[in-house]
Amino acid sequence: MPIYKAPVEDYMFLLYELFNVQSEDDIPGYADLSPDLVGAVLEGGAKIAEEVLFPLNQIGDEEGCHLENGVVRTPKGFKEALKEFNDGGWNRLGASEEMGGAGLPGVVSFAVTEMMTSANQAFTMYPGLTMAAYSALQATGEPWMKEHVVKRMVEGDWTGTMCLTEPHCGTDLKLMKTKAVEQEDGTYRLTGTKIFISGGDHDMTDNIIHMVIAKIPDEDGKLQDDLSTVNFFMVPKVLVNSEDGSLMERNNVSVGSVEKKMGIKGNATCVMNFDDAVAYRLGPKPQKKSDVGDKKRSASAGMKGMFGMMNGARMGVGLQGIAIGEVAYQNAAAYAKDRLAGRALTGAENPEGPADPILVHPDVRRMLLKSRAFVEGARALFGWTSILSSKAFFAKDEEERQDAAALSNLMTPIIKAYFTDLGFEAANNSLQCFGGHGYIREHGMEQFVRDARINQVYEGANGVQALDLVGRKLNAAGGRGPMAFFKAVDDFVAENEGNAEMKEFTDPLKRASEDLKQATFWLAEHGLKDPNNAAAASTDYLHMFGTVALGLMWGRMAKVALAKLAAGEGNPDFYKGKIVRARFWAERALPDTASQLMRATAGANNLMELAEDAF
Repeated sequence: MPIYKAPVEDYMFLLYELFNVQSEDDIPGYADLSPDLVGAVLEGGAKIAEEVLFPLNQIGDEEGCHLENGVVRTPKGFKEALKEFNDGGWNRLGASEEMGGAGLPGVVSFAVTEMMTSANQAFTMYPGLTMAAYSALQATGEPWMKEHVVKRMVEGDWTGTMCLTEPHCGTDLKLMKTKAVEQEDGTYRLTGTKIFISGGDHDMTDNIIHMVIAKIPDEDGKLQDDLSTVNFFMVPKVLVNSEDGSLMERNNVSVGSVEKKMGIKGNATCVMNFDDAVAYRLGPKPQKKSDVGDKKRSASAGMKGMFGMMNGARMGVGLQGIAIGEVAYQNAAAYAKDRLAGRALTGAENPEGPADPILVHPDVRRMLLKSRAFVEGARALFGWTSILSSKAFFAKDEEERQDAAALSNLMTPIIKAYFTDLGFEAANNSLQCFGGHGYIREHGMEQFVRDARINQVYEGANGVQALDLVGRKLNAAGGRGPMAFFKAVDDFVAENEGNAEMKEFTDPLKRASEDLKQATFWLAEHGLKDPNNAAAASTDYLHMFGTVALGLMWGRMAKVALAKLAAGEGNPDFYKGKIVRARFWAERALPDTASQLMRATAGANNLMELAEDAF
């Protein structure tokens, strides 16, 4: 049977030793984050993750979700677990007090979300998507929606979804066919089919609030093949009385089917049919085509709420990469300590037994160390980005606000794609440590691999994230994001120039950063000449960026650990472990940028020269 123990000690290290969150007094709420308060929150979250959600993980995978008489039935125990989850307030830690939440900063709530996801990704997606939906509704909805709908979602009485993808229309929204026709009373009638809708229907709450994108037909009733008429709508499963929030009749929303899929089987991934369903437009009212003029500007206004929801969801998926890597690593490490096979090459380390634990073998340690170094480095980068997102709004200095906004914007596709690529690799390597036993359901490893795989696909496939990085994020705000990042790396290297203990971390980081700068300059020159060059380089470049960003985090963590050891403070074994993993990243991950640079600057010619019929 698999195991899971929430890494509370590592969260506390990040918050109070690496980031020193209480010193960020520009950001509302940070000064109040005492170690006692946050420690209690994390311990409580760990308890429900370990004792309530984790035991349901394999049950959810084995039972899956089933459509019965028009209603999706969730696995045994999920409904009760959701009630306990909501009753404990775990679904609203990050929601503002105005919305009925605890108002904890994201840098704390992300830690709890990671724990819950490690314990049961399929389950945690239900409240996670609800949070994304009610946040978008709070930002774009009418007052009655905020009063009656958002409140019920924050309380956990209702859940929410994101309905974006259609058959043959994922990333390219211009191909979308779902339409919304305005009615005399100001509502809309929405018709179309959406697919791959996580939590699309279930038996755990009385209502589900669907956040849907659709096109508004032109004056001739036709759908345009551009984004100018795309808008964002709220479509309840059961209609809501705008006067008092009571439930009325069932809306024309139905489940076409529940997808039979590779993983996250405890989450109901549905085909959703909207048949002249009552819908409420969110955000500014669309202009007539004759008044639009700038179609790009009109599309942005119509989809602002949707893009905000998707960016948050992409960060959440990156967190799923960390979470799956963590739980898979824990199980592999435990197995490697117990499984006896072969002898250490330097002599028996378990002479009384028939063989040594497989942990004595360097290749097993390589797989385990890479997984753990990724997880802890990624966790630090996620936390740093969360703080930057807050600084973008609240820092007193204008330059700092702009740099923080540019950096957090830059990091979004990196966190989504790099974290889920390496999270899947961590799960796969952890299975490998089990050998044939990893392929057997009993140990739970094959489920982690299957569950991890979707993270690279949904909320924008990772190749699309790489295109977004090189095509949009690098050049946004005049290239402010990458310039701010390179300055952060250069400043860290410079401030530790005379520290002999830090040289083993800063020298590889400096070399890797120079590779990344060279690739960035190459993209600026050759990507403009031929967009295929930028596209061909994009995935290698994104991975290079992620590798260097984690290198910066590991350098900072190593510095803290060295200082704590020198001062004789804290748990020495914890800090020694941090230094070993920082050294691993410096010696075995940062050198990857040399080959990534060669691939990224190879250009697109080789990729594009093969004739179509030769594939």
